Amino acid sequence: MHMADALISPVVGGAMWVATAGVAAYSIKKIQTEMDEKKVPLMGVMGAFIFASQMINFTIPGTGSSGHIGGGLILAILLGPYAGFLTMASVLTIQALFFADGGLLALGSNIFNMGFFTCFVAYPLIYKAFMGKGYSKKRIVFASVLTAMIGLQMGAFGVVLQTLFSGKTELPFGTFVLLMQPIHLAIGAVEGLVTAAVVTYIWNSRPEIIERAASGEAIGNVSIKKVVAGMVVIAMVTGAGLSWFASSNPDGLEWAMIKTAGTAELEATGTLHQQLSDLQTKTSFLPDYSFKASESEMEQVVGEGEEVWPAVSGGTSTAGLVGGGMTLALAVLMGLGVSMLKKRKNRFSA
Repeated sequence: MHMADALISPVVGGAMWVATAGVAAYSIKKIQTEMDEKKVPLMGVMGAFIFASQMINFTIPGTGSSGHIGGGLILAILLGPYAGFLTMASVLTIQALFFADGGLLALGSNIFNMGFFTCFVAYPLIYKAFMGKGYSKKRIVFASVLTAMIGLQMGAFGVVLQTLFSGKTELPFGTFVLLMQPIHLAIGAVEGLVTAAVVTYIWNSRPEIIERAASGEAIGNVSIKKVVAGMVVIAMVTGAGLSWFASSNPDGLEWAMIKTAGTAELEATGTLHQQLSDLQTKTSFLPDYSFKASESEMEQVVGEGEEVWPAVSGGTSTAGLVGGGMTLALAVLMGLGVSMLKKRKNRFSA
C-alpha cells in the first residue's frame, strides 16, 4: 500500500502529513516512560527486518496479484504501539527518500495507513484482547491472523478514502473499494501467518520482550542479545537473498488500480507533484530497489519481454543490505533522541 503522489491531492497529502506528525509527536511523548538502552537497538533491528520483508512480494493465487507484509502489527507486538509507530515511520521514510517506493507527498498517508491503524487500533483492541487470557501457540496464530487482516482492511480503506477525497475520478469509490478490500483480505491472512511465526520465535526466546511491550514497561535487565543477533541475520538473509524471489505480479494496490482505471500509474500534473518527483529522483540512489539504469538498458529490458524468476540481482541485494542498514540507523537515532529527551526531562524534574 505504498501510495504514489499522483493518487492524492496536495490538500489531502498535507492533511495526512499533519495527522501523522501529530501521532509521531504523541508517540515520542508517551514512549519516554518505556524507553531504555535495550529498546533502542531492538527498534533498529526490527526496522531493518520490516524493510527487508517488505521487499518480498508473495503471489496471491488465482488473482494475478501479489502482496507484501505491512509489518505494523509485528512492530506493535514486539516494541509497543508508540515505538512500533515510530519504527514504521523510519522504514517508510527511508523507502520513499532513497528507493522511490511511495511518494513524498503521500508519505504521511502511507505511514498513517500502515502504522496508525495497526499500532493504535488493531493491536490494542483486537490482539491484546485475545492475548489477555495468556499466550499459547494457537492463540498467537489466531490473534495474529485476525488482527493483521482487520488492520490491513482499515489501511486499504484509508487508501480508498484518500483517493476519493483527492477527487481521483479515475478510481470511482464503489469499484475501487470492491477490489481493494478483498485482495487485501488475502494479503492480511498471509501477513498474519508471518507475524505469528516471528512472534512465536521471540516468545520462545525471550517472552519478557512481548510482555513488557504489552504493559508499556522498559525491557530492563532482560538479555536481548540472542534476539537482536537472530533478527539481524534474518534481515540480512531476507534483504540480500530472499528478495530475489519476490513475485513480479502487481501488488494489491496496483492490481486494484489496473482493474479500476486500466493503469497502475496515474498522471500528476500539479506543480507540487512535479517538484516532489524531481526531488525524489535526486535522492533515490537505488530506485525500485536496484541500480539506476540508463535509457538504453531500460529499453533492452523492455525488449526482452517476460522477467526471469528468481530475479538474481546485485542491485536488489545491495538495496536490501543498504536499506536495512539505513533503516536500522534511523530507528536507532530516533530512539536515542527519545532517550535524550527523557534524560533532559528527568534532570529538570530533579
